[in-house]
Amino acid sequence: MGENEESPGGRAPLAATPDEPLPHPDPHRATVLVIGVVATVLFVVLRFAVALGGHDPLAVDVWWDELMFTWLSDTGLVIAWVPSIVGGVIGAPVVGILIIGIFLWRRRRWDAATLAVAIVTVTAIGAPMAAIIARVRPSESLAESVDTSFPSGHTAVATTIAVTLGLLLRRWYVWTLGVVWVVYMMWSRTYLHAHWASDVVAGLLEGIAVACLVWSAMQALRIRRQMSTSASSPEPDA
Repeated sequence: MGENEESPGGRAPLAATPDEPLPHPDPHRATVLVIGVVATVLFVVLRFAVALGGHDPLAVDVWWDELMFTWLSDTGLVIAWVPSIVGGVIGAPVVGILIIGIFLWRRRRWDAATLAVAIVTVTAIGAPMAAIIARVRPSESLAESVDTSFPSGHTAVATTIAVTLGLLLRRWYVWTLGVVWVVYMMWSRTYLHAHWASDVVAGLLEGIAVACLVWSAMQALRIRRQMSTSASSPEPDA
């Protein structure tokens, strides 16, 4: 599994040689690329479904929003605000920079670059798209009120970071924590009535697509650069 392939003992140390050459293309790259493409297609399908409905909430959106309203409580609000703040306009960049800094400190420059490109890409795509689509949020929104409901930026960024870290670190607990965090974020945004259910699903699909496609592209770029460097290096004297 590339630079993070597990050793015979069953554990691949995170402190492995920084940015060591990839011995061969990651065998999972094709699968990850397909997942990225499928997520993109599903996102487009959902986008058209929302557009055909005049950007009004879908039936499932109304049902879920009403369900969240019946569950509303002071304790629930406190729990729901945690991911919204941590994954918000200020919290998400801070978390991203912190993780990128750790990668750089461990001299894992390609991992740092991959995560940075993924976060910048999902933000550059999602924010303008939400502004252009201008879908109205639920009327009882307890968070943002601007008409930028589709897709959910909080969910897209959270998913992008979680999936990218899962692909880079290849640890079951990273994937588990990532799934828990993304589901928690999706619930939070709908519990606060900041988004319709289809908004957070769109954010999920956007995050998966960006993370998978960026990771695949960075893997290809790294291998191409490595091959180019090897080809231009002088052969050692016999």
